[in-house]
Amino acid sequence: MSDVAVLGVTPADLAPGRPYVERDEVEAPWYDRLAVGLWSRLPLTLRRLLGANVQAGSRYQRELALAIEEAAGLSDQVLCSQARALGSRLRREGFLPAPSARCFALIGEAAHRVLGQRPYPTQYRAAWSLLQGTLVEMATGEGKTFAAALPAIAVALARVPVHVVTVNDYLASRDAQTMGPLYAFFGLRVGVIVNGLQKGARRTAYSADVTYASNKELAFDYLRDRATLGERASGLHLSLEQLRDVHRPLAGPEAGVVMRGLAYCIVDEADSVFVDEARTPLILSTQPKHAPAAADYERALGLAAAMDPQAHYNVDERTRRVRLKPAAYEWLDAAVQPALETEDDAETSVWASARAREELVQQALAASLLYLRDRHYVLTDGKVQIVDEATGRVMPDRAWERGLHQMIEAKEGVVLTGQRETLARITYQRLFRRYVRLAGMTGTALEVASEIRRVYGLDVVRVPLHRRSQRLVGPARCYADAAAKWHAVAVAARRQAVKRQRPVLIGTRSVQASEQISAVLREHGIEHVVLNAKQDQDEAAIVAQAGQAGRVTVATNMAGRGTDIVLGPGVVQAGGLHVILTEFHESRRIDRQLIGRCGRQGDPGTAQALVALDDELFVAQLPVFSKWLAARSWVRRSGVPRWLLAGLRWLAQRRAEAHQGEVRLMTLQHDQQLARLLSFSGRGE
Repeated sequence: MSDVAVLGVTPADLAPGRPYVERDEVEAPWYDRLAVGLWSRLPLTLRRLLGANVQAGSRYQRELALAIEEAAGLSDQVLCSQARALGSRLRREGFLPAPSARCFALIGEAAHRVLGQRPYPTQYRAAWSLLQGTLVEMATGEGKTFAAALPAIAVALARVPVHVVTVNDYLASRDAQTMGPLYAFFGLRVGVIVNGLQKGARRTAYSADVTYASNKELAFDYLRDRATLGERASGLHLSLEQLRDVHRPLAGPEAGVVMRGLAYCIVDEADSVFVDEARTPLILSTQPKHAPAAADYERALGLAAAMDPQAHYNVDERTRRVRLKPAAYEWLDAAVQPALETEDDAETSVWASARAREELVQQALAASLLYLRDRHYVLTDGKVQIVDEATGRVMPDRAWERGLHQMIEAKEGVVLTGQRETLARITYQRLFRRYVRLAGMTGTALEVASEIRRVYGLDVVRVPLHRRSQRLVGPARCYADAAAKWHAVAVAARRQAVKRQRPVLIGTRSVQASEQISAVLREHGIEHVVLNAKQDQDEAAIVAQAGQAGRVTVATNMAGRGTDIVLGPGVVQAGGLHVILTEFHESRRIDRQLIGRCGRQGDPGTAQALVALDDELFVAQLPVFSKWLAARSWVRRSGVPRWLLAGLRWLAQRRAEAHQGEVRLMTLQHDQQLARLLSFSGRGE
């Protein structure tokens, strides 16, 4: 079998004329898309409710139980040789239940000898699902890193390149190092892709049997490969080159590419990659020859500040857009024209073009009104760095496009970076669909199961807990304003951390909110540690200590996600970790992620949401009603009743999720349209 035939594909499934193996991107007809949409909504839901997904693979389970007993009596040498022989069998026959189960049993026994731990039955079950190409939902703390290593080794033994994708460089390096001895036992090489790695080192890392990388690094390596090939990246040009010289290689060092194909991929924290980060396309860019100067950005900011909010523009916080009204165009012409008449280079000025100056002013309004420091970005070492709103982490290599980033830099008074011009772009939706076989893991996926099935073709399989959960979630409380909320959070933190000596994790949505609650905690004399985008370098160390008795940790969003919070001495007896959610997120799925930090692996733990009516979710989705409700005296006295809060939360999150789903769909459709246009012109991506 070829490198990818073992994964159950035929040559017709692969993209023709590409420099390396990847799945062809063929748009299904409308009736197929309709059928998939219907199937992903009703029958799959019924299957999950009836538990049909966890009953699948019964033959695999029987074979696995027998193989685990046999593997225990083998020597290291025999264990390794049998695994390699099974790899050859898997390559010939495909990943059938019997050989796959035996291979996993050998890997599990090797893990016991090398790492000192055996896979749980739930991890074996997850490994089988990942091997089949599904998205596995495993609760936080159930051992996804270990579970992913089982199918990664099995596929690598079958001599198929494997990519394991995580959400940041730290997790990629950590997971590769943690699982490295197990890979080495079977003679497999492991590569790690991190920021700053040179091209030769990247090529070496991708040539390994298993390569760990963050989603961002992987995506940009793919784009750089496409840009390196230039016009030769399109099927038309590659076919013509083959006609000229059938012996000419299409890939490898000669072509300048670093990757060797998109064969099999396991994506950790898949909901973050597939959903949360899918709203923004990945763009490979260069500096254009002509771009606005620093003075142009400052001038635009001045004009924006002088405009009348009522007469000249509308602000849409939901879509984060500013739209100019008809009166704004006349006002802008009148404001700019006198200066143009006195400028020597007026004809070449960006202000001479009505469209260019209108776009500059719109960007200035957006930068001033919609992009806030310590929420959407932070200032670090005199640089504007974007904060990932889904994770609370800094994205140092990202920049907003079309001059918005430079406009924000001008607003903050820092040195402007060069504006960028797009060389290549792709969305995560289109990139990951190109893998011959794709799989994923996450703690929360059921809420977006239909979208993941529709976009990525992945079914969501829920793996049961290894130990019964002891987590208790208290009733949510909603206060009239942020001041009352922060006071309640401080009181709750003192009660749990100081009086009961339990660790407390306080989750916020933004850097600004984390600093607000930090100030309140200091006023109450409560010692604490803050983990936000400004301390992301210390993330792992801070999270590792968050389970110690009496420790209070404030974390933005899901900062620290992927790192275990280990409970310190005496904490289990005191009741475990207590999580306080200080703001509902746009998706209930993200709320579940934060609450899931406590009560892991059968440990005790509690959680409670303490929110306010002036939180971003309510202000953006229910502005009129939330403002009216906050002014009621009975709300200020005793808060929002539980039944009303439940309705408000359901409506606001439903509206937000629907909007974000539309944004992701529009991003994908726009990317597909651009790809068709570029393909028609022979330019590839």
